[in-house]
Amino acid sequence: MAVAMAACSIGLHLTADNTFRAFEKTTVFKASSISDATKLCCITHKTTRLSSSGITIIPRASTVTGTVEDGNQGETDTIPTPIVIIDQDSDPDATVVEITFGDRLGALLDTMNALKNLGLNVVKANVFLDSSGKHNRFSITKADSGRKVEDPELLEAIRLTILNNMIQYHPESSAQLALGAAFGLVPPREQVDVEIATHITISDDGPDRSLLYVETADRPGLLVDLVKIITDINIAVESGEFDTEGLLAKAKFHVNYKDKALIKPLQQVLVNSLRYFLRRPTTEESSF
Repeated sequence: MAVAMAACSIGLHLTADNTFRAFEKTTVFKASSISDATKLCCITHKTTRLSSSGITIIPRASTVTGTVEDGNQGETDTIPTPIVIIDQDSDPDATVVEITFGDRLGALLDTMNALKNLGLNVVKANVFLDSSGKHNRFSITKADSGRKVEDPELLEAIRLTILNNMIQYHPESSAQLALGAAFGLVPPREQVDVEIATHITISDDGPDRSLLYVETADRPGLLVDLVKIITDINIAVESGEFDTEGLLAKAKFHVNYKDKALIKPLQQVLVNSLRYFLRRPTTEESSF
């Protein structure tokens, strides 16, 4: 991957069976369980290859022995923050994926092939530059239906596949990614303190919905887990934006309760539920 979610926009409806449905669409794609989705992305200590994409994960080493793509020693470079954006709002017919890692990314042909191995088609790809670096943007549809990706579990599988691919082809990025703690050549220098990193706010966004903002330490399966917690207390997710930025995840969800904005007591219930889940100790089964 000569190739991160400052924003991952998820403009979706959530159905009763916890699958997202795009506005004005009636077809719902049914994906495998989240355990299968995470297995696809090699989130176990024992697996060393992405089964869905055939991408080898480089095991952690104690020292940096290789060089980065431009030939410079990784230790002497200022390593940019990897950013993955999965945007469901800007294109009504496709899921837009944007990947940024400073100016270090190439054409990302290996990443596109890995996405194809998840049953996806890359229907359009382009590159643009700005002050933050080179942005590689793909428009993706389901290979079997030609529709945008609607299921949160598959969106999470896409995100983790991209991050694993980045660690393989840019091992210096592992120091900036939560996945680098287990699968990277260089683990993150510092652990993210979940107590400090977790911020949750809810505000009204008109009479019919509220805006939920969550910022916390990144980990695999987080997108699906957030949606499950919200819907488990009968709050509907209308649309959202999920950002992966280095070691942190930042999510914005438009939510409602029976087509109305959340009243203050229900807001507090939702905040408490999310805080409890995000701050509880992780188990070996759910960790990297």
